[in-house]
Amino acid sequence: MGQLTQDLDDDCKLIKEESIMKKIWLTALDSSKENAQKFMTQMKPYGLQIDGHLWTDDLWKTAWFSSREDVIDPNNAVWAIMTSDKELQSPTNRYGISLLGMTLQARKGSGFPVVIIQTGGVPLSSDNLPTVLKGADVLLMSNPGLGAKLTAKVHAPVKPVLSEYRLDICGNEHIGQWFETGPQGSFWKGAIFGVCGAEIIFHAVGKKGELPKTSQLNYPVKGMKIQLGEKEYVSWAVQNEIAADLSYYVKVDGFPEAILFGAYPDEAEADLYVINLK
Repeated sequence: MGQLTQDLDDDCKLIKEESIMKKIWLTALDSSKENAQKFMTQMKPYGLQIDGHLWTDDLWKTAWFSSREDVIDPNNAVWAIMTSDKELQSPTNRYGISLLGMTLQARKGSGFPVVIIQTGGVPLSSDNLPTVLKGADVLLMSNPGLGAKLTAKVHAPVKPVLSEYRLDICGNEHIGQWFETGPQGSFWKGAIFGVCGAEIIFHAVGKKGELPKTSQLNYPVKGMKIQLGEKEYVSWAVQNEIAADLSYYVKVDGFPEAILFGAYPDEAEADLYVINLK
């Protein structure tokens, strides 16, 4: 009976895995709808299922957030961003894509495959991309091997990438944008968060994944300035102990060029993380 039970369990697992249709989610920054349609046609011979949306560049209405649930869908095996060099040079496009990529990595891990499909212009270099796109593969749409490369990515297992922190973003035009951060599997003796080129207007500590309605803050600090290279970060902090099931939430007004965060420094020096968003 033991072997029979194991065989049945294996068969059920196989059926369950096959029932999940792996697909590519396409975010089309390219202003030409024809390129998105051309890409769909180009991928048909490979049997790839592709869903997607046309990008809306409207940070004030947090338009990027409307596609969040689609991008983090469990069936998505690859996030593809279709763009020309011009579209991805836009600071507002880069910021919105960074936030969408941030919440994708929070749900699926920083090793989740991201592909930039470039439709034209000067070839993009990962060195000049925002932090969340540093690991993306840049493929030309004109590349004859594009279909084969995407097929391989869809079916390749995702390699887990260990991280010492959690970082997510939530919000809409009514509640504003909230960054959420905390430790990964450990605890922080307090937390700090800074922005370059924007303003923090509120902070709180609460349960992970859920904006708190009330919050008790220990020794809160506002307006602390931290200079890193040529960038100055205006930072807020608390000395609440942040366990793995808790998060530090920060409401930001504006669209920061970069953010800085980590455990509250208890010495003259501390390990802080920096994410470039534009």
